[in-house]
Amino acid sequence: MSDGDPDAAFLYEPDEENPGWFTWELSDPSRFNALLGPMRVRQEDDGTVRVRIYPEHVHSNLSNAVHGAVTLGLIDISMFAASRMFGLIEAGTAVTLDLSTQFIGRGEIGQPLDSVVELLRETGRLLFLRGLVVQGDERVAGFAGTIRKPTRR
Repeated sequence: MSDGDPDAAFLYEPDEENPGWFTWELSDPSRFNALLGPMRVRQEDDGTVRVRIYPEHVHSNLSNAVHGAVTLGLIDISMFAASRMFGLIEAGTAVTLDLSTQFIGRGEIGQPLDSVVELLRETGRLLFLRGLVVQGDERVAGFAGTIRKPTRR
């Protein structure tokens, strides 16, 4: 399923192996998102959205930890996945206006890495978001960002 449109940019469907989770993948596997590997997304009971990746060796730095660029990529993509789950944007031409990130821990390879996103405020054109990247009970990064919604044509 692809949001009801066979030409949709994202494949979003229930993940049969992980009840409560949905796939979040580009229908075109040659684009950047594919570098992060399989992504899963779910709405949490507290109103946040959790986006998960599964870091492997290819995602590591020379210290065998999750590379900071992987964490930044997860954060950026998770803001859009969460905004879609909040029902505020469709896949398309929304853009990141700003992103502030604080690295506060080490992400381990071989364990799921989650970005938990909270909507702070929505205006006519903007979405203000913040969140944490976590691995189990460990905090890996904190972030705040702004998305400009797509222009309606």
